[in-house]
Amino acid sequence: MMPAPTATPPAPPAPAAAANSARAAELLAANINPRTGLATDYLNHFNEAVMLLEMVPDMPECAEDFLAWQPLSYAEHFTASNFKARDLAIDAYNSADVRIRTEFDNMTSAITAILTAVGEAMRQAAQDKTRARLAEQATGWVKPLVLQAGGIINGDGAADVDYIMTH
Repeated sequence: MMPAPTATPPAPPAPAAAANSARAAELLAANINPRTGLATDYLNHFNEAVMLLEMVPDMPECAEDFLAWQPLSYAEHFTASNFKARDLAIDAYNSADVRIRTEFDNMTSAITAILTAVGEAMRQAAQDKTRARLAEQATGWVKPLVLQAGGIINGDGAADVDYIMTH
């Protein structure tokens, strides 16, 4: 009779794997997606503008609040925020896969361009009715883009799929 094979204990994790696991846990604890390196907290910056735009048709005076909104980059948003892991969020963003970050930056640049253009148009509009119409149109354009940016953050973007498939 042959002796029964003995089970080999699993090898301890490699230092890089352990470091990656620790980093992923740290990112998760800070509400930063470890696969993408991005945090949904940044979308609050755009959601604030959308909320103000949504109020303009019923409360025209909210147009002034929207006009006070200023675009902020990812790093600027976190630097100015009370987000407890803001330095980690900025570091994770800077370390994110370039394809994912580029897709995300392109999306947020489009959102910023729309909001900035609508702000310029509202400043030139003389009537509340015109401002209300601009606000309604902008809301219709920006909300889906913010959702798409959220998809990129959460790993639903095309670049993230490519990255996952190749790693």
